[in-house]
Amino acid sequence: MLILGGTGLIGRAVTSQALAGGAEVTLFGRGRTGAELFPDVARLTGDRESGDYGALRGGRWDVVVDVSGFVPRHVGEAMEALGDRVGRYVFVSSHAVYAREGASPGADEDAPRKPPVRSVRHKADLDDSTYGPSKVACEDDVVARYGTRATIVRPGKVAGPGDWSDTFTYWVRRAARGGRVAVPGDPAQPVQVVDSRDLGRLVVRLAADERHGAFQAVGPAEPVTLGGLIRTCARAAGTEVEIVRVRPPRVPAMFPLIRADRISQQRSADRARAAGLTATPLEVTAADVLAWDRERGEPPLSKGWTEAEERAVLAAYAESAG
Repeated sequence: MLILGGTGLIGRAVTSQALAGGAEVTLFGRGRTGAELFPDVARLTGDRESGDYGALRGGRWDVVVDVSGFVPRHVGEAMEALGDRVGRYVFVSSHAVYAREGASPGADEDAPRKPPVRSVRHKADLDDSTYGPSKVACEDDVVARYGTRATIVRPGKVAGPGDWSDTFTYWVRRAARGGRVAVPGDPAQPVQVVDSRDLGRLVVRLAADERHGAFQAVGPAEPVTLGGLIRTCARAAGTEVEIVRVRPPRVPAMFPLIRADRISQQRSADRARAAGLTATPLEVTAADVLAWDRERGEPPLSKGWTEAEERAVLAAYAESAG
């Protein structure tokens, strides 16, 4: 198995599961991060942003797992370098490929996607309007090249130990403090998160079973709301919380897991479950993320409110309500 990018959250999960299953793994990346991970795994050095794929122009692999392809140029150049020296190409996409128009709760992998965008050439140039459409173009190119040897995995929000995005970690850490929790959105909104380890197992299973087509990797197994997720995180930490819905004049952009689009958080996992997607209980994911966060020293988070900011929001809410 060749993994294009194996040291990020998803790449680590795929690598770990592949090794646990006895696969011979090779990692391709810049070599700038995660050097301490998987010391016995073969590594090839290259840079997708600069188009350096020279290290891939030799060797053969039964499967390539692409977890670092964000724009069509990434995928096209990788496929050109690999040619027909791979058996299956598994592309890790995103649920951001789906169009909002015509969406409904329980939508499956055949739901309409956004029109593809091919104009963005660098990951740093992606924004909310081009991220999903660029992934659509990547999917189309992989399928056009490999046909039934192509597998597309579309994760929802991925959570787990080692997640430096801080999205799920914000609520885990906040719930662990207990008390009144300010939520700048509807606590009843649905939320879908998938444990990174479940995602890694699915990718490896799909490759081993040579399944083609698209699969939505979403979880948990039982539907949960944002409020339910926060309370689950509190149970994992052994604390109690009181959820307070607030409407401050200003909310940080992309506040963790706050989504106005409910449909995007109610997608069907039936096809992926039938193909082998496991379901780690949300409380286990929360407990493991909490342990990891404490082990790393609980550094400042990049998302959500600081403790002082939340106290101010709650104080303002209490004043207006009183």
